Amino acid sequence: MAIVINQDLSIPDAEVRFSAARSGGPGGQHVNKVNSRVILEFDVMHTSVLSPYQKRKIFEMVGHRMNQQGILRLQAQRHRTQSANRADLLERFIEIFRDALRPVKSRVATRVPRSVREKRLEEKKLRTQVKRVRQTPKNLDDA
Repeated sequence: MAIVINQDLSIPDAEVRFSAARSGGPGGQHVNKVNSRVILEFDVMHTSVLSPYQKRKIFEMVGHRMNQQGILRLQAQRHRTQSANRADLLERFIEIFRDALRPVKSRVATRVPRSVREKRLEEKKLRTQVKRVRQTPKNLDDA
């Protein structure tokens, strides 16, 4: 089975490693004896399913969550059960990849309307007039 990111990309289960650990925080006796925190590790830099462009886009978005070897490490400990934390973690993992690999819309160049250009020039003329009125008159006798 594979983790489906979008219609063009799915990541094989063999490339994603899950582990469990004891969750921190309050919880009494139960939290001290069960491994409910789930940790996901995925080697972004050495995977075969991503193109160099996709790897770069993912690194730009979640590079702060990667170590020196290029391994993305995520963890979830919000829920009390390991299965719920695993499902939450998979959902976040997929969302991170979808956001990073979403195509960027290119800007469509448009012309500035004539009325806008004319309004800008008219405002410049008005500003020039205001500055000219505020100037101190030059004394013609000194020249």
